[in-house]
Amino acid sequence: MKPIDVKSAEFEGHIGTSGIVFVDFWAAWCGPCRMFAPIFEAAAEKHPDIKFLKVDTDAEQELAGAAQITSIPTLMAFRDGILVYRESGALPGPQFEQLIEGVRGIDMEEVRKELAKQAK
Repeated sequence: MKPIDVKSAEFEGHIGTSGIVFVDFWAAWCGPCRMFAPIFEAAAEKHPDIKFLKVDTDAEQELAGAAQITSIPTLMAFRDGILVYRESGALPGPQFEQLIEGVRGIDMEEVRKELAKQAK
């Protein structure tokens, strides 16, 4: 499955779903973004149960601003609609695979308990 190019109007609908969603904020002029793109695409092919989204920060400046993107590439991971990872910089393939497995292994019940505690 190829990564999905996402527009501002679609973004919340994609990340608010159950399961795992990775989002790559990128731009065509960004060298590290171009280096990371094939790694992101290969992961999307390898993990069809995960949703992989791409946001072109030049075309979607309002969305990039709302997401507080200050450098690219920025990678975010959501699990069941909750942001569980956010980091700028391109990852090598093996490191990205480790991140994917790490996100798979998160105990979401614990995350929800911690969020509930923080909300009080």
